[in-house]
Amino acid sequence: MFRKQTLTVTPDLIPVLSRGRHRNPRKGGCFMELASCLAGERWSDHPHCTHPLLASLARLVNDYTSDAGRARLVELVPSVIGLTSEDVRVDAAIALRCARTALPLVRSDRQDVMAVGILTTERLLADLDGDQPDRISAASRGVLDQVPHAARWAARFSRRSAPTPRNFRRFSAPTAVACAVPGLVEAGLPDSDETLRNLLVEAICDCAALCAPAGPGPAPAAVPAGSSPLEMSRPA
Repeated sequence: MFRKQTLTVTPDLIPVLSRGRHRNPRKGGCFMELASCLAGERWSDHPHCTHPLLASLARLVNDYTSDAGRARLVELVPSVIGLTSEDVRVDAAIALRCARTALPLVRSDRQDVMAVGILTTERLLADLDGDQPDRISAASRGVLDQVPHAARWAARFSRRSAPTPRNFRRFSAPTAVACAVPGLVEAGLPDSDETLRNLLVEAICDCAALCAPAGPGPAPAAVPAGSSPLEMSRPA
């Protein structure tokens, strides 16, 4: 079960969010390393408590956010704990969120990849639902219509093959995430830190709607702004 618990960590051992991997909390910690600590797992940036693709997005957001803006990510860490599932629809939701967000904002040389990500994901979901392969949701169509040249190129490219769930999970979905985050930063947005944070928040909400809690109790919610990230619910 999950219960309210305060982790007894002395101030000099509380990891500070920073880029990259860290051998231990004394060296700092990335978003997912802090999640592993709060979940009671072995110190790792690939903990079992979070869906692998969501964890990948969190690591990218952590690394591409500026040093000044990274502290605002801390309050989100508890909300990824317990969000995990074998359902490929979770991978699809994360990939769609990233590709839809990035497509109208990234440079033209990245737009084709984002458009392919959208169409590939939509085709996978149509196959899972037993629907026509050219079915596209209104949300995706609205984004694609903003960048017609990329949409046309992606339509030609994506006709070549239909994604299998296995290949989508291994290649297509991670590619969409891996291209979207740096693409948003390279776009020179006025506040890329806020854009990345909002993308992660929205992906967490998407996953929460699809993922069953990892245990018999509810997964911990995000810590409100201003609260200590060490005051949280975690597995007993």
